[in-house]
Order: sequence, then structure tokens, then C-alpha cells
Amino acid sequence: MKLKLGIPKGSLQESTIKLFKKAGFNINVSERSYFPTVDDEEMECMLIRAQEMARYVEDGVLDCGLTGKDWILENNADVVEVADLIYSKTSLGKVKWVLAVPFASKIKSVKDLQGKRIATEAVNLTKKYLAKNKVTANVEFSWGATEVKPPKLADAIMEITETGSSLRNNNLKIIDVVLESNTKLIANKKTMKDPKKRKKIEILKMLLVGAIISEEKVGLKMNVSKKDLDKVIKVLPALKKPTVSGLVNDSYVAIDTIVDERAVRVLVPELKEAGASGIVEYPLNKIIP
Repeated sequence: MKLKLGIPKGSLQESTIKLFKKAGFNINVSERSYFPTVDDEEMECMLIRAQEMARYVEDGVLDCGLTGKDWILENNADVVEVADLIYSKTSLGKVKWVLAVPFASKIKSVKDLQGKRIATEAVNLTKKYLAKNKVTANVEFSWGATEVKPPKLADAIMEITETGSSLRNNNLKIIDVVLESNTKLIANKKTMKDPKKRKKIEILKMLLVGAIISEEKVGLKMNVSKKDLDKVIKVLPALKKPTVSGLVNDSYVAIDTIVDERAVRVLVPELKEAGASGIVEYPLNKIIP
């Protein structure tokens, strides 16, 4: 029996398919079909909007799928959260649900929303947030273009953002961060009791997590004289421990290690100063955690 996997349709679709490719799975989406093909005979895929994914996984229509923590909470879905997959449509960071109002608005905090109108796609999340702050307001479902609704159609919005640029472009300012969210691999509770399907999901988790880790890492290779080895190793913040191997020249060794890509510009000069030579940076496909 095949594992039924939900792929998020919409803003996360392209980045999700790229992530699966990096993890070793080729998913192909035809223009008019909601059933992509995948080069794994043990899986079948379906495109489902992230907003609905958790509900279909909970009901068993899908064995597992990828969706945000926000939509799990919005749907009050009872599912197994298998793994955090921290990526989004444009980056590897988390996204935020924020409360935003026009720059000229007199609303300064959630307390000022008493009796006001709020537009959002996450109605349940917004109502929970208001209840927590003991505020009563009119929460309306937004079918899209939420940023353009204040001030004529709404006093405030609760909207998802990565950088806040779209809000600023629409003359809105953030007055509170309501929730941070990231993509998760989720599974149906009954599915996780099936040994074969559970094993497949665990393998999927391992490969996807490894693909994400590798996005922020690079490999470094270098040659070091034995007399400088200790100094060079002290400079390296290795993922575990660097691999040190002998060379034909007995007075030198080769070092192979994994580092954060952002640290390379600082590390390389320090490594050169410590005695490393022939430093080569290379990309990683995936890291198996």
C-alpha cells in the first residue's frame, strides 16, 4: 500500500518540490492535475492547500503532508507532528502572524481593538488571540488581498509575513507579533501505528531534514602541516569533528569538515593565518542527521 503524501499547493509549492528534489525525490506537477508524479513507487502525491492539509491528514484522506504550525492550530487538528522543516517560500526562516494597522491609525495595541473590525485568513487564531487579551472585536474572513483592506474595509488585519515588506508597501505597521510558524511534516495517528508506513515517514523525515541542514552548510577541504594542525583545528567550528587524513608528504595532512556558509568569509583568513593552505569550498547535497 502506497504512502499518501500531501504537497502544499500555492506559495510553498515550488520551494517544497525543490526541497524534495534535494532530498532525492523528483516530483513533477502537470499544469491541470492535482496529482503530481513522484519517482518512488512507495508513494503517491496530492496537491492540497496548506490551509486544509492538517484536516485531511487528521481524517486519514492523506497519510502525511507538509503544512505550517499555524494551520494545524487554526484547524485544531489532532495529528502527529513528525518534524520541523524550517523553510518558507523565499527563505529558510520562520514566518510570523502579525497584527497590523495603517501608519496613521490611532490603534497602538490589541487593547485598542475593542469593537473594531479585523480582516484575516486565520479567523480561529485571531479569535483565540483576542480572547487571551480579553478583547471583543468583529473578526471577518479575508479571501485575499488582506493588506489593502484597512482603513476602509477593516480597522486592522492579522496577516502572515516573512519580511514585512508587503505590509510596509501598503502603508501598514506591525503593532504585535501574534505567532511564529514554520513548516512541519505531519502524519495521521493511525498511519503512524502501521510499521511499514511509519518507517517510510521516518526515512522521509531524515532525508528532508538533511536537505534543509545542508542549505546552510558547506564543506571545506585544506592541507595543513602537522606542526600547525592543533592551531587549525582550534579555528574550525566543525559540525562534529573534522576528518583528518594523511598525505603522500608525511609532514602534511588533509582536513575535511563542514561549516556554516555564512562563517566562511571569517574562517578562511583565520585558517590561512593558522597555517592552512589549498583551501577548497564545496557545496553539500544533503546531510544525514
